[in-house]
Amino acid sequence: MPSVRSILYYVWHFDEARYIVQWKTWHEPVHARNKTKETEVQKTCFRLLDLTSRSFAAVIQELHPELLFPVTLYYCIERGLDTVEDDMTIPIEKKEPILRDFHNIIEKEGWTFNDSGPNEKDREMLVKFDNIIAEFLKLKPAYRAIIKDITDKMGNGMADYCKNAEFNANGVDTIKDYDLYCHYVAGLVGEGLTRLFVEADLGNKALLDRSYLHESMGLFLQKTNIIRDVHEDWVDKRRFYPKEIWSQYVSNFDDLFKPENIDKALDCSSHMVLDALRHVPDCLFYLAGLKEQSVFNFCAIPQTMAIATLALCFRDPRMWQRNIKITKGEACRNMSESTQNLKVVCEAFRRNLKIIAKKNTPKDPNFLRVSIAIGKVEQFIESIFPSQSPKAAIARQEARKAAEAGQKVKAEPWDQEKCNAFYKALVYIISIRANSVAVIMFAVLVGTILFSILSIGAVTWLMGAKWDVAFKELFSTPMFKPAPDEAERIISKYDGNHQDL
Repeated sequence: MPSVRSILYYVWHFDEARYIVQWKTWHEPVHARNKTKETEVQKTCFRLLDLTSRSFAAVIQELHPELLFPVTLYYCIERGLDTVEDDMTIPIEKKEPILRDFHNIIEKEGWTFNDSGPNEKDREMLVKFDNIIAEFLKLKPAYRAIIKDITDKMGNGMADYCKNAEFNANGVDTIKDYDLYCHYVAGLVGEGLTRLFVEADLGNKALLDRSYLHESMGLFLQKTNIIRDVHEDWVDKRRFYPKEIWSQYVSNFDDLFKPENIDKALDCSSHMVLDALRHVPDCLFYLAGLKEQSVFNFCAIPQTMAIATLALCFRDPRMWQRNIKITKGEACRNMSESTQNLKVVCEAFRRNLKIIAKKNTPKDPNFLRVSIAIGKVEQFIESIFPSQSPKAAIARQEARKAAEAGQKVKAEPWDQEKCNAFYKALVYIISIRANSVAVIMFAVLVGTILFSILSIGAVTWLMGAKWDVAFKELFSTPMFKPAPDEAERIISKYDGNHQDL
């Protein structure tokens, strides 16, 4: 049941309500999950997936049947690994061996983990991890090998960061360290997914040769999450903004959250957005290499959500006070645009980049660099989907050359008399059409009013309205003030001493 606040919001933002209705009404998954053929263990795996991420769970469950279970289990396994790494209640002495050996743990039947903190939101994933392992062991050997290899790389990378005392005390230092951290927690996920797509013959093999493409896919998503969750991470005493960036604005990271430093905080966040935007062209290039629609949807939806989140967070002071996120209406709009084709996705990126450009201000020291970054993305999209056709470009070029030479562009060899006759006929046709349209619109308006009156009358009559009595009284009552003798007759009729009463 939506809250009163939500109802009022969508009444004011009716376009967003329309996107929600359109998505709920018209969206049809490319591949529907067949729940009737699933075992109880498989259903448990999907339930755990729903608990960890509703947005990812929805797109994963619409994947091609060949990839449905491999990607589901891959996501659950890496989410379980990430849960161990994020849990600050687990001591490093216990956490490190689990992270480094997690690629072997996923092959141990019956393994579970019950030592997560009581407030850990994904605790149940590890408590019932034996279900994930049971299904993982049933996958094709090629899929198991890919997932195990990525888990090994991620686990060791996470363990290195957890063991790094300087990282735990001061957070990320340089932009290079920042990219490396994002590589371990997200870039490797992109690599694993790409290998799964190619193995299933649903992705172009050239994607494996250009590793920077799937690397950018993962880094763009992770950096967006880090930018958005800065306040939540600060409360949990975690710092992922690289010192190389935030130190340009304040001497102490905690100073960014002081109200008097809000302008510096906004400049810092715009710098972080600038860093994330450099991955956008690679992300769009990657999407062009996907063969199957459900795989395209699976990859495109998070990317458009990410650019919409960056547009929301860009120079938004609320981000430094609480966790913010895009509205459900905006999310439905992005999902609708992401489930069509690359051109529509590019338009969604353009729309959100315009929001960033509009919020960009010359007072920001990153103003020029942000404008250039947006221009680079626009230029890349233009190179894929030119805004004008080659024929129009040639015609425009010829017109320009003729103008420079002081010549007039020749029109068709019509004489003046023919042109006048043509324009007179055109004006006459337009006037007739305009009159016809006016008559039709008037008829539609009258018909709509009559239909509304009759509909309301019928409904109220069915509910007990006495229209016959109302009409009788309406037509029997004089329209104007009655004459004196008529007034006396009416009064005498309703006199308290009248025998009819």
